[in-house]
Amino acid sequence: PLQDSSDDIEDVSLFDADDDVSRRSKKSKIRHPVASFFHLFFRVSAIVVYLLCELLTSSFIACMVTIILLLSCDFWAVKNVTGRLMVGLRWWNQVDDDGRSHWVFEARKASAQGSKTSSEAESRIFWLGLITCPMIWVIFAFSALFSFKVKWLAVVVMGVVLQGANLYGYIRCKVGSRKNLTSMATNYLGKQFLRQ
Repeated sequence: PLQDSSDDIEDVSLFDADDDVSRRSKKSKIRHPVASFFHLFFRVSAIVVYLLCELLTSSFIACMVTIILLLSCDFWAVKNVTGRLMVGLRWWNQVDDDGRSHWVFEARKASAQGSKTSSEAESRIFWLGLITCPMIWVIFAFSALFSFKVKWLAVVVMGVVLQGANLYGYIRCKVGSRKNLTSMATNYLGKQFLRQ
């Protein structure tokens, strides 16, 4: 197959693992619209309920339960369904017989035909939702802390923990293990030092 010269100089984004064939054929097509919808639905719904909860009802317990259910559904959906379908990544934590915890990371291999790789649009939706929403929950945490809304702080901490765990797991899936991160940073700093 012939390749364009523009493919040789095309910038590849940090969170895009598509090969050249699938990039050209499925640039903006969303292959899993239901997964893309639910990837954002639970996350955005939890944030909207948190923002509008005091306006809609005076029951703190009902708001708290609703937000935590939405966050739990989001955690499960992202960890078990949308990560696998949208970007081909999967992670989990398992405990061995000795009681030690091990993180396991999987990434789908890119196929030669590009039939099972995700599209750029799905990848952008996935990573944008995965990174933006935990940052919003961190802002809510500081807001609740500085405004002395202690009862809301527990709900916001749940949002940070659940969405932060997914973010941590998928970044480790994408970039690699901690040893790889350390060696990459050391190599980068070494190259920068030698250039100067």
